[in-house]
Amino acid sequence: MKKIKYLILIMAVALSVSVNVNAVTTQTPINLENPMIHATVSYLQVNPLDMLARPSFYLNKNVKIKAKFDKFSTLGLDYKPAFRSSEDYISFLIQRPDVTDHNIPLSEMKIFLKRSEAEKHIDLDAGDEIEFCGKVFSTALGDIWMDVDKFTVLTEKPKTEKK
Repeated sequence: MKKIKYLILIMAVALSVSVNVNAVTTQTPINLENPMIHATVSYLQVNPLDMLARPSFYLNKNVKIKAKFDKFSTLGLDYKPAFRSSEDYISFLIQRPDVTDHNIPLSEMKIFLKRSEAEKHIDLDAGDEIEFCGKVFSTALGDIWMDVDKFTVLTEKPKTEKK
């Protein structure tokens, strides 16, 4: 009789433990579409030339880049293998950091910004310092293709009046 009581006690404890373990491991997934939930994303500070040297290493990574703005462009838009619609996005070019005596755009990077955000910065000029964060979503053609999540103007060159 004593053995049966111990057996029942052991089974009750085992059942209790398995129910608790199941409750901990089967949590409801977080709905990332809900704007009330903010996921923390960390960005890796990178040099754009390092990214071009090893594009596949940076694929699907979140990166942060400080650079000199060159110009807004349509480069890479509507390209089927790495599609970003020209209706929703604009691309922009940064200047090559390894050339300092004149402006050469780093066209091997296709950097996409939502048009609504780009319109806030329409007055940027070549040479203005920017910082942007985003995710590399493709390495089509051996180039870097990235979506920008955050775009910040660090410094702007003094504006000269045009006549």
